[in-house]
Amino acid sequence: MMKFTLLSYIVINLLIVTQSYKPVFLIHGIMTGSVCMDLIKARIEEKHPGTMVFNTDRFGGWSSLENMWYQAQQIGSDLINITQLYPEGIHLLGYSQGALLSRTILQAFPEHNVKNFISLSGPQAGQYGTDFLHLIFPDLALKSAFELFYSRVGQHTSVGNYWNDPYHQTLYKEYSQYLPYVNNEIKSNRSEEFKKGITKLNKMILIGGPDDNVITPWESSQFGYYGENNTVVNLIDRDIYKNDLIGLKTLDDAGRLKIITVPGVDHFMWHLNISIVDNFILPYLD
Repeated sequence: MMKFTLLSYIVINLLIVTQSYKPVFLIHGIMTGSVCMDLIKARIEEKHPGTMVFNTDRFGGWSSLENMWYQAQQIGSDLINITQLYPEGIHLLGYSQGALLSRTILQAFPEHNVKNFISLSGPQAGQYGTDFLHLIFPDLALKSAFELFYSRVGQHTSVGNYWNDPYHQTLYKEYSQYLPYVNNEIKSNRSEEFKKGITKLNKMILIGGPDDNVITPWESSQFGYYGENNTVVNLIDRDIYKNDLIGLKTLDDAGRLKIITVPGVDHFMWHLNISIVDNFILPYLD
């Protein structure tokens, strides 16, 4: 009788621990696919046994260059279908372009029940840099890239959607159909929804570092960006925070915004670094 009681106690506690982990939805980066998130998926499953991990295989390879709104709509529909199966909530993690795409999904589907959102080296404030540009467009010059991206053709590409040229801000706001809207730099009839989708989070975790070498400036991973004279303005000094355009200040004031800076990590290693997963991702996947 004693053995049965003790065994029952252990089983019940194991079930409680297992059920305490919310499902996790993963979104890969540009020009990759779900396979690039396999290490994160495996580590979550190893350290948090019983966790359901959904690793989307949509928009892999060249299809990751599809328009960001279209990708957000398609993957967002998948995410919402999953959340309906888990009314207690899920967690969302995106890497690189997938981090920006993840954040867009939260805003485009404000009815979501995502609890914690982890942005792993994503261009949240935009992108403007040669190293990143030449990964996809090797023959395109940095200073003239705006001529392509701020055009009807360029706005059909994901990169064009979040290309934020600090020297051509007028054209950026005139032609970009994505980033200035999702960041509420330009008001739309969905601005309040875009903000609501962020402020309902339990936590937003922004992970990036100075040795990224792809996200440019690297502070974009934490909503910092170029200001005047090509100097970088950190998040708290930018209008998106000061005017609480999408709810970042609201989260911060409530202690729900976590900014994590990790030196010595190259962009192509964030999702392959077990110590990153163990120290900065797993603690937020309760």
